[in-house]
Amino acid sequence: MQKKIFLLFNFLFIISSYSQTYPITENTKISVLTVGTANESHSLYGHTALRIYDSKTNIDIVYNYGMFDFNTENFMLKFVKGDLQYYAAAYAYQDFEYNYHEENRSIYEQVLNISLSEKQQLFDKLNTSLNSNDKFYTYKFIDRNCTTKVIDILNEVLVNRPIVKKNIDNKTYRDVLFPYVSEQFYQKLGISIIFGHKVDNQATVLFLPLDLLENLKTTTYNNQPLVSETKTLFEAKKSIVGFSFLDSIYSLIAFLMLFVIFNNNRMNIVYLMILGIIGWLFSAIGLYSFHKEVLWNYNILLFNPLFLLLVFFIVRNNTKWIKNISILCLVFLAIYIVYMTNKIHFTIVLPIIITNVIILLRLVLRHKKLLPSVK
Repeated sequence: MQKKIFLLFNFLFIISSYSQTYPITENTKISVLTVGTANESHSLYGHTALRIYDSKTNIDIVYNYGMFDFNTENFMLKFVKGDLQYYAAAYAYQDFEYNYHEENRSIYEQVLNISLSEKQQLFDKLNTSLNSNDKFYTYKFIDRNCTTKVIDILNEVLVNRPIVKKNIDNKTYRDVLFPYVSEQFYQKLGISIIFGHKVDNQATVLFLPLDLLENLKTTTYNNQPLVSETKTLFEAKKSIVGFSFLDSIYSLIAFLMLFVIFNNNRMNIVYLMILGIIGWLFSAIGLYSFHKEVLWNYNILLFNPLFLLLVFFIVRNNTKWIKNISILCLVFLAIYIVYMTNKIHFTIVLPIIITNVIILLRLVLRHKKLLPSVK
């Protein structure tokens, strides 16, 4: 570990010295690298980096703002809370390419059409940031990530900040994100229910790598295209993913059917506890996390924390409160259904909605019959 740290600092020192001693040349190319998607959760949305290449001076460096350390103390808690520190690093392009070859992820390069002085300014700014606290930043899913950091540092150098989102339409952030998990049902379900109100806003921030790739194709600078050349450096081999019952809505329906068919207190308790615990976690994360994407999560109307209180009264066989809380949960569920009708993930959660309605109505009807009549 100490050797790695030494090599890193030595490499940064060399880069810093190089930028001060040997200026960028006319032959230097600065480009935006876009990495394609993969199936793992950390690679679902692709990646963005900057490359500086000069064949005459034998420099070929990638500046990567997507670095983080899995060994960070309390890594998951920091990630959930939203104060996990990401950082920038510089290393040889050859290593960058090898890594994504191994992951079978495509690499696209867009060479920027900017002046020599702008190239030098960008190179100096990149190297200065690597040797200061600016290399660290607090990751935010939409507002601050590897793509937005690249956009920010380019816009700081270029006049009038030309890189902005141009393909703004009526799509929300949720609409934009949805296609990335089209083939992974449970990834799609998890993303659908963990995100709250913010991702239902109109998508105006340029934060996804492939979106940046498309926007750069139509971006102009000084009355010329900002990108002078677009190349595919590596084309990933397309893997055919067959249908998987276990990773489909059908497996969810099959699981939920167990609770519908086996209509008894034990199954109701298990079901309501699962959903109630998820709802309680959503509430806790909303209070704990700095991520605005998980705030005001209306999905707690579906995964209602009141289910845990309902379980308590079922165990106690308190007929009155079982009926009352079940009715209250049905009211919340009705509000949720009305709110969800125009949301893209409505069909994803529909089996859970139907199961909730069936179980809660059964509880109301069953315990309504047991209530003594008033004379």
